[in-house]
Amino acid sequence: MRALNPPDCTTVRAELRSLLHTAGWPPDTITDAELAFQELFVNAWQHGLSPAPGVLVSLLPTTLRVSVCDNSPDLPEPPTPADPYALSGRGLHLVQALTHRFGATPTKTGKITWFELDAAA
Repeated sequence: MRALNPPDCTTVRAELRSLLHTAGWPPDTITDAELAFQELFVNAWQHGLSPAPGVLVSLLPTTLRVSVCDNSPDLPEPPTPADPYALSGRGLHLVQALTHRFGATPTKTGKITWFELDAAA
């Protein structure tokens, strides 16, 4: 039986926040990164057939890349206009609005969904 709630990602969010804070990223951008991560993580759990999605955080000198791995080969659909009355379906719209780039890459065992944020100039 599938758990009703996604696995706890509080630790990853805290580590992401600490990493970006230490690197001097602005608080608003840190919040955007945390929220975009949460959306990808929950989507991987909810739609990606993964009881505990894998996460990889890479911080290059000017770019943050967060990747979330799941077991589904189905790539996320490109965002289309959201139904204002729908109870769900806005996650990728949110990720697109909060980040500079996002996408998905197929793997042998599923996919990796990722986003990138650029450091403020």
